[in-house]
Amino acid sequence: MFSKKLDAAMSKQFNMELYSSYVYLAAASYLNSKNLEGFAHWMNLQVQEELQHAAKFYHYILERDGNLVLTDVKAPPKTFKSPLAACEAALAHERKNTKQINGLMDIAIAAKDHACAAFLQWFVDEQVEEEAQTSQLVENVKMVQDSGGALFMLDRELAKRQPTPTAEEA
Repeated sequence: MFSKKLDAAMSKQFNMELYSSYVYLAAASYLNSKNLEGFAHWMNLQVQEELQHAAKFYHYILERDGNLVLTDVKAPPKTFKSPLAACEAALAHERKNTKQINGLMDIAIAAKDHACAAFLQWFVDEQVEEEAQTSQLVENVKMVQDSGGALFMLDRELAKRQPTPTAEEA
Protein backbone atom coordinates (compact mmCIF):
# COMPACT_ATOMS: atom_id res chain seq x y z
CA MET A 1 0.00 0.00 0.00
CA PHE A 2 1.22 3.49 -0.82
CA SER A 3 1.36 6.51 1.43
CA LYS A 4 -1.52 8.92 0.69
CA LYS A 5 0.82 11.37 -1.02
CA LEU A 6 2.41 8.65 -3.17
CA ASP A 7 -0.97 7.14 -3.98
CA ALA A 8 -2.25 10.48 -5.30
CA ALA A 9 0.98 11.12 -7.23
CA MET A 10 0.85 7.70 -8.89
CA SER A 11 -2.70 8.39 -10.13
CA LYS A 12 -1.58 11.80 -11.36
CA GLN A 13 1.21 10.16 -13.36
CA PHE A 14 -1.16 7.56 -14.80
CA ASN A 15 -3.34 10.40 -16.08
CA MET A 16 -0.25 12.25 -17.38
CA GLU A 17 0.66 9.20 -19.47
CA LEU A 18 -2.81 9.27 -21.05
CA TYR A 19 -2.39 12.98 -21.77
CA SER A 20 1.01 12.23 -23.31
CA SER A 21 -0.68 9.89 -25.77
CA TYR A 22 -3.08 12.73 -26.66
CA VAL A 23 -0.21 15.15 -27.30
CA TYR A 24 1.42 12.69 -29.70
CA LEU A 25 -1.92 11.86 -31.33
CA ALA A 26 -2.58 15.56 -31.96
CA ALA A 27 0.87 15.94 -33.51
CA ALA A 28 0.35 12.81 -35.63
CA SER A 29 -2.99 14.12 -36.87
CA TYR A 30 -1.49 17.49 -37.81
CA LEU A 31 1.50 15.90 -39.56
CA ASN A 32 -0.74 13.48 -41.42
CA SER A 33 -2.83 16.44 -42.63
CA LYS A 34 0.40 17.88 -44.10
CA ASN A 35 1.07 14.61 -45.97
CA LEU A 36 4.04 13.86 -43.73
CA GLU A 37 3.07 10.26 -43.16
CA GLY A 38 6.52 9.23 -41.89
CA PHE A 39 6.39 11.94 -39.23
CA ALA A 40 2.85 10.85 -38.35
CA HIS A 41 4.04 7.23 -38.12
CA TRP A 42 6.81 8.27 -35.70
CA MET A 43 4.28 10.13 -33.54
CA ASN A 44 1.80 7.25 -33.66
CA LEU A 45 4.46 4.90 -32.32
CA GLN A 46 4.90 7.35 -29.46
CA VAL A 47 1.14 7.22 -28.85
CA GLN A 48 1.41 3.45 -28.40
CA GLU A 49 4.40 3.79 -26.06
CA GLU A 50 2.57 6.30 -23.88
CA LEU A 51 -0.44 3.99 -23.65
CA GLN A 52 1.90 1.16 -22.63
CA HIS A 53 3.35 3.43 -19.93
CA ALA A 54 -0.15 4.19 -18.65
CA ALA A 55 -0.87 0.45 -18.55
CA LYS A 56 2.29 -0.13 -16.49
CA PHE A 57 1.13 2.45 -13.94
CA TYR A 58 -2.39 1.05 -13.93
CA HIS A 59 -1.25 -2.50 -13.19
CA TYR A 60 1.32 -1.42 -10.61
CA ILE A 61 -1.14 0.79 -8.74
CA LEU A 62 -3.66 -2.05 -8.58
CA GLU A 63 -0.98 -4.58 -7.59
CA ARG A 64 -0.05 -2.35 -4.64
CA ASP A 65 -3.71 -1.88 -3.60
CA GLY A 66 -3.51 1.76 -4.57
CA ASN A 67 -6.47 3.96 -5.25
CA LEU A 68 -6.43 4.78 -8.95
CA VAL A 69 -8.23 8.07 -9.55
CA LEU A 70 -9.19 8.72 -13.14
CA THR A 71 -9.46 12.36 -14.12
CA ASP A 72 -10.49 14.17 -17.27
CA VAL A 73 -7.75 14.12 -19.86
CA LYS A 74 -7.30 17.70 -21.01
CA ALA A 75 -7.35 18.44 -24.70
CA PRO A 76 -3.96 18.59 -26.43
CA PRO A 77 -2.98 21.40 -28.79
CA LYS A 78 -5.45 21.56 -31.66
CA THR A 79 -2.95 22.49 -34.34
CA PHE A 80 0.66 23.45 -34.87
CA LYS A 81 2.35 26.18 -36.94
CA SER A 82 4.74 23.77 -38.63
CA PRO A 83 6.22 20.28 -38.47
CA LEU A 84 9.01 21.76 -36.35
CA ALA A 85 6.47 23.23 -33.92
CA ALA A 86 4.77 19.83 -33.58
CA CYS A 87 8.11 18.17 -32.80
CA GLU A 88 9.10 20.94 -30.38
CA ALA A 89 5.75 20.54 -28.58
CA ALA A 90 6.48 16.83 -28.18
CA LEU A 91 9.93 17.59 -26.76
CA ALA A 92 8.57 20.21 -24.36
CA HIS A 93 6.00 17.70 -23.18
CA GLU A 94 8.65 15.00 -22.64
CA ARG A 95 10.65 17.45 -20.53
CA LYS A 96 7.56 18.21 -18.44
CA ASN A 97 6.92 14.49 -18.03
CA THR A 98 10.52 13.96 -16.92
CA LYS A 99 10.08 16.56 -14.19
CA GLN A 100 6.90 14.86 -13.03
CA ILE A 101 8.54 11.39 -13.00
CA ASN A 102 11.50 12.80 -11.04
CA GLY A 103 9.11 14.39 -8.56
CA LEU A 104 7.31 11.10 -8.20
CA MET A 105 10.62 9.38 -7.52
CA ASP A 106 11.39 12.00 -4.86
CA ILE A 107 8.09 11.19 -3.15
CA ALA A 108 8.79 7.45 -3.25
CA ILE A 109 12.26 7.97 -1.77
CA ALA A 110 10.93 10.27 0.96
CA ALA A 111 8.28 7.66 1.80
CA LYS A 112 11.03 5.01 1.88
CA ASP A 113 8.96 2.98 -0.56
CA HIS A 114 11.79 0.98 -2.11
CA ALA A 115 9.50 -1.15 -4.25
CA CYS A 116 7.94 1.93 -5.82
CA ALA A 117 11.34 3.55 -6.33
CA ALA A 118 12.51 0.39 -8.11
CA PHE A 119 9.39 0.48 -10.30
CA LEU A 120 9.91 4.15 -11.09
CA GLN A 121 13.58 3.69 -12.02
CA TRP A 122 12.46 2.15 -15.32
CA PHE A 123 10.55 5.36 -16.08
CA VAL A 124 13.49 7.56 -15.07
CA ASP A 125 15.66 5.65 -17.54
CA GLU A 126 12.91 5.69 -20.17
CA GLN A 127 12.63 9.47 -19.96
CA VAL A 128 16.33 9.85 -20.78
CA GLU A 129 15.68 7.86 -23.96
CA GLU A 130 12.43 9.69 -24.74
CA GLU A 131 14.04 13.12 -24.43
CA ALA A 132 17.10 12.10 -26.43
CA GLN A 133 15.18 10.69 -29.38
CA THR A 134 12.70 13.56 -29.45
CA SER A 135 15.50 16.10 -29.19
CA GLN A 136 17.26 14.40 -32.09
CA LEU A 137 14.05 14.61 -34.11
CA VAL A 138 13.77 18.34 -33.39
CA GLU A 139 17.39 18.93 -34.43
CA ASN A 140 16.91 16.92 -37.62
CA VAL A 141 13.83 18.93 -38.54
CA LYS A 142 15.68 22.19 -37.87
CA MET A 143 18.38 21.10 -40.32
CA VAL A 144 15.96 20.33 -43.14
CA GLN A 145 12.92 22.52 -42.54
CA ASP A 146 13.74 24.97 -45.33
CA SER A 147 14.31 22.28 -47.94
CA GLY A 148 11.25 20.45 -49.21
CA GLY A 149 13.38 17.67 -50.67
CA ALA A 150 15.28 17.13 -47.44
CA LEU A 151 12.05 17.20 -45.43
CA PHE A 152 10.64 14.58 -47.81
CA MET A 153 13.73 12.40 -47.26
CA LEU A 154 13.47 12.76 -43.46
CA ASP A 155 9.78 11.85 -43.68
CA ARG A 156 10.71 8.66 -45.57
CA GLU A 157 13.36 7.83 -42.95
CA LEU A 158 10.90 8.32 -40.07
CA ALA A 159 8.45 5.97 -41.78
CA LYS A 160 10.96 3.14 -41.25
CA ARG A 161 10.86 3.38 -37.45
CA GLN A 162 9.83 0.13 -35.82
CA PRO A 163 7.87 -0.18 -32.58
CA THR A 164 9.95 -0.54 -29.43
CA PRO A 165 9.34 -3.99 -27.94
CA THR A 166 7.57 -3.99 -24.59
CA ALA A 167 9.36 -5.41 -21.54
CA GLU A 168 7.29 -8.57 -21.95
CA GLU A 169 8.38 -8.94 -25.60
CA ALA A 170 12.07 -8.22 -24.95
